Amino acid sequence: MRKAIVDKVREAGIVGAGGAGFPAHVKINADVSRVLANGASCEPLLMSDPWLMESLPGKVLRGLRLVMECTGAALGTVCLKGKHGGAMEGMRTTVGSSEDVELFELSDFYPAGDEQVLVYEVMKRVVPEGGIPLQVGAVVCNVESLINVANAVDGGLPVTERYLTVTGEVARPLVVKVPVGISLGEVIDLAGGATIGDFRVVVGGPMMGQVVKDLSLPVTKTTSGVILLAADHNVVAGKTTDPERLRRITQIACCQCSRCTDICPRNLLGHSLSPHRIMRGLGFQTAQTGGVAEDALICSECGICEKFACPMMISPREVNAQIKRELLGKGIKRSPRQDTYRPSAFRDYRKVPTKRLIEHLGLGKYDGHPQFLAREVLVQTVSIPLKQHLGAPAVAVVKKGDRVRKGDLIGEIAKDSLGARVHASIDGVVSSIGANVIITQ
Repeated sequence: MRKAIVDKVREAGIVGAGGAGFPAHVKINADVSRVLANGASCEPLLMSDPWLMESLPGKVLRGLRLVMECTGAALGTVCLKGKHGGAMEGMRTTVGSSEDVELFELSDFYPAGDEQVLVYEVMKRVVPEGGIPLQVGAVVCNVESLINVANAVDGGLPVTERYLTVTGEVARPLVVKVPVGISLGEVIDLAGGATIGDFRVVVGGPMMGQVVKDLSLPVTKTTSGVILLAADHNVVAGKTTDPERLRRITQIACCQCSRCTDICPRNLLGHSLSPHRIMRGLGFQTAQTGGVAEDALICSECGICEKFACPMMISPREVNAQIKRELLGKGIKRSPRQDTYRPSAFRDYRKVPTKRLIEHLGLGKYDGHPQFLAREVLVQTVSIPLKQHLGAPAVAVVKKGDRVRKGDLIGEIAKDSLGARVHASIDGVVSSIGANVIITQ
């Protein structure tokens, strides 16, 4: 049965919907004891996962059971925050008295949805440095990914749509299901447009998302949110400062208070990651060639150090990201430096409450449960990237002028390569092929 499920998932082009975009057919082709359904809604303001668990709990459970069947897992755990009452009630009613599926109520802290943090919360097992949950007997799947698994196996449906949150300075904040390839500008229009003139768009969440200027850019399989903020908002400023300038400021201004290390989620799990020591190393020429700098390779880039911890308003996260790119570009990898891990005795007291984080970020007025846009979203043109996932890009299997229907394959992957297939999200004619396949009705 495993092969049949894996094949269906591969054919459907399912990737991790939580943001990383890891091809799902690779992830679930493993033997584990437990599958965790991740409904933690990790980033502040993003609400599509709670909405899915409230509105489509049966699909979530069906996808979870299919992944359990595929991996041989004896237990499935739906992980969600207790503050989402509707989602909790929907899943509790659907799971009922099942002996092989349970609910796990998470407290409201950031980043509860980080898969390594989630594994420890639920299983009290620490994923090794730079490792994956598989190493401790678990597979973690986002709830939207599980819905996609159910659709693929039961209905043969590929991934052509994405649920996401549109919020911030828009007329009508909402959760919406849109075709993959729709432009960011069209998504903003669905929410009634911007309510201010000088705004910036954060794609993803306020902590780990990216500021984009081009509103013609498309929604992909991993787009979880579109947030409009004032151009001078502090969330925007931290994402648009020149990286080299940030690095120079960090080198000068870091006071070595160690607050970034004290509440680093990886450090609290017992990993050998001390951001303040990496910042101290910036003053040495050899800092980027080995030693403590290599610890940046196990940073999750969650942003707590940058957005919450640092009293000097510098960015250890950005510096770590720069160092990671440099080291990986040189082919340098970091092996685990310990066999056993001892999470901090202060871990429970150093979790960052999401509500406090939201207020600290200046996002309190946007916090809430936006309505779902129930109508079907129709567009005339989509621009579908051939790479929406980790691994190699898909290769176009259509040519300019071809007529396609929604769900038709337009991008294929090699049999044994890490990647994901890509499908048409609307009916229309292929008008252009490059890094993206453009389809026009």
